[in-house]
Parts: sequence; structure tokens; C-alpha cells
Amino acid sequence: MNRNAIKYLGLGLVLGAAMVSLIAFNKADKNEESVEVKQDGRLQYKWYAPQLPSKANFAGEAVPLDRWEVRERYDRELLMNYYMHGSLMYILKLSYRQFPVIEKELKAYGIPDDFKYLCVAESNLQNLTSSAGAQGYWQFMNSTGPSFGLEITAEVDERYNLKKATQAACQYFIQAHNKFGSWTAAAASYNCGMGGYNGHATFQGSMNYYDIALPEETNRYIYRILAFKNLISSASIWGYILQPEDTYRPLRTKTITVDTAITNLATFAAEHGSSYKILKVMNPWLRARNLPAKKGKTYEIELPLN
Repeated sequence: MNRNAIKYLGLGLVLGAAMVSLIAFNKADKNEESVEVKQDGRLQYKWYAPQLPSKANFAGEAVPLDRWEVRERYDRELLMNYYMHGSLMYILKLSYRQFPVIEKELKAYGIPDDFKYLCVAESNLQNLTSSAGAQGYWQFMNSTGPSFGLEITAEVDERYNLKKATQAACQYFIQAHNKFGSWTAAAASYNCGMGGYNGHATFQGSMNYYDIALPEETNRYIYRILAFKNLISSASIWGYILQPEDTYRPLRTKTITVDTAITNLATFAAEHGSSYKILKVMNPWLRARNLPAKKGKTYEIELPLN
């Protein structure tokens, strides 16, 4: 194939991909193009604002999109996150592995399924550490994790255990919902704390999230969750296409329950047909090279089935 043929084939592929992106923008004119070819052959991309839905809700509670400031806050988060293509695509891949674990625990505790998008807003479904020191999938602090049943020691940190951390988050949501009477308020308080939310709400005479001036991070928080809900639940409509083989599926594992000390986790892994590296990757809550025995406590260690 000669150079000109390769050039025009590449241009055709780019233009084709660009046309796919128009699917998400219902207001775009049929004659408009996403890419313009300049006289010198360079490409000039055109970016369109994503269209806001006419209705939205969080956990069944309506979002007042008829209010201009609400629409603009939602628009900001949708715009910012839609155009973070690599980050959003990675979250979508991870969601196929992480969401089943989260969804199961939310259902068991009677928490609306929309709260799984709160985990996305907190950590992008990864074990991260914030600048404030919050850690794990649900970003618990050292001081608050144990209040919701998480063990945090030098050897064990259950903030890094997706199942355990989700159970702890569910306990928080139940307490916050009982206090504020709203799932939206409960979710917002996860960002600024129940005490913080209650203080602002009491001073301003309203528990309604959309009526309260809160710290800027919390002001954006629910809208960020709503943006992830929209983008992830309707990914293909927004032009994010994943084939089944592209996703990160749940791993096939065996669970080893232990209630006695393990002095050497590398030896333990080898005895069970695995390696220390894989043991740590699959059990990031194990923070040291050993696992002390804690009276009355059992631990579940996951290793590859084969």
C-alpha cells in the first residue's frame, strides 16, 4: 500500500470514529462534522457540549433540573467527566468486576443501587489514598473506619477489602438516612460528615441538599455522582463502546478461611499453589508479610481457583 493510500485510509478511520461521537449529541446538525480537514491537510476537531437529560434522580429522589443553578452544576460535572476519555473507559472496564460485589452488599443492606456510583466518585473503583489520608475503595479515614466495623492495623487494613468496606459504607448510609430522612442528604454527608452536613443544614433551616450552601467539594459531590450514573449506565449511548472481551470480569477464586496466625504469607501462598505477589494483588487488605491471630476473628483469603 503506497503512502497516499495509507494517508487516506487513516483519515477515513478518524472521520468514521468522529462521526460515532455525534451519537451522544442530539442537538448536532446532520451536516455538521466532528473533524474539519484544513487546506494544509491538518485536522481541526470540533467539540460539542453533552446534552443534559430532561429528568434525573438519585436513589429515586428527583433532581430539580428546572432550577438553573442545579442544571449548571450537573452540566459542569457531566462535561468534565465525559471528556476524561481514558479515565472513564478504565472505570467502565473495572465496573464489570467491582460492581457485582458492591451491588450485592447494597442490596443486602437495603441501600439503593445508585450508591455504587458514590464509590466511583470516591475512588474510581480503585484502592486510592487521598491527600487527607482517606484510603481504600470507599475512602474511610483511620479515625472513622473502626466505627463502622473495619479493622485497621499495621498488618490488616479492611478499607482495602471491597466487600468489608462496602458493608461499612452501608452502615454509614443507614445511619445518615435515619438522621436526615433523605438518600441524597445521606450521600452528600458522606463527603462532609454527618456533623458537617447537619451544621450547615441547621443554620440554613433546610435538610434538602439542593437548598443548602455547602463546602465546594460537597456542592459538587452529588452532581459528580449523577454524572457517573448517567455516563456509566448509558455508556454506549455516549460513545463508550466495550466488547465483552474488553472488560475486567470477576476472577475465579477459592476462599481460604483462617483463624490462626500466618507467620509467612509467601510460604502460605506457595502451599496453596500461588505466589506472594498474587496473594497481595488479590488481598490488598493484607498490609504486611504476616497475619497475626486475633482472638475470635476469622479472615477470608482469596486465591486463584486454578
